[in-house]
Amino acid sequence: MVVGGTSGVGLATARQLALAGVPRLSLIGRNIERGKQAREDLLTCVPGLAVHFIACDANDLVQAQHAVAEAARLMGAVDILINCTADNARYRPEPLLRIAPESIAPTLLSVALPVMQMSRLVLPLMQARRGGVILNVASDAAKVPTPGETVLGAAMAAICVFSRTLAMEAKRYGVRVNALTPSLIEGTLTAAHVQESGFSAKLFEQVRSMASLGVCLPDDLAQLMVFLASPAAAKLTGQVISVNSGISAG
Repeated sequence: MVVGGTSGVGLATARQLALAGVPRLSLIGRNIERGKQAREDLLTCVPGLAVHFIACDANDLVQAQHAVAEAARLMGAVDILINCTADNARYRPEPLLRIAPESIAPTLLSVALPVMQMSRLVLPLMQARRGGVILNVASDAAKVPTPGETVLGAAMAAICVFSRTLAMEAKRYGVRVNALTPSLIEGTLTAAHVQESGFSAKLFEQVRSMASLGVCLPDDLAQLMVFLASPAAAKLTGQVISVNSGISAG
């Protein structure tokens, strides 16, 4: 089940999972047209794949409950949950004094809440089957204090601590939980938004210059997530892994 699976890192991860042999996928997203196109793209890539699109705003608890129940019905189980909702966040870094006070709470909720809600809703299904994998995508803003990312960094840090703590709770059920914290990822909706103009564009121009190994692409994260979801990573849980081309360490 890939939340935010209709574009960017989510869609790339769904594609790599399908290529790795996952037989059933559910893509969760708000945009119906993009969801239909993503499903068609995956079927072109892997003919015969059982792939479903479920329209859902992951911030809305009722919609999230319906999406999880529908995914479980269509696939028979949810063994892997990928939360890529942060890839679609329409947030642009700005110094705190330029951020409208009334926008702080919506930003925190729109970034952190979907990951927490979806994980909570899927966890009982995995508990019943005594196993599963939850992978959450946050951002290196959670680790590296960066001017312009006060609010976003706080929201991403919430995802990281949530993931690590859930890993300690869920290990008794055989459920593993890890998080990835990328920096700039080319070819995503977020990258296009933050590089448009102003302070944000200048910030990410500097970030780009620091990516000595090349700016990350969605497939760079997708391939790592396939590994983390696989039996090869069976002993790996509670980790927050940076994927940032050397922009920072730690």
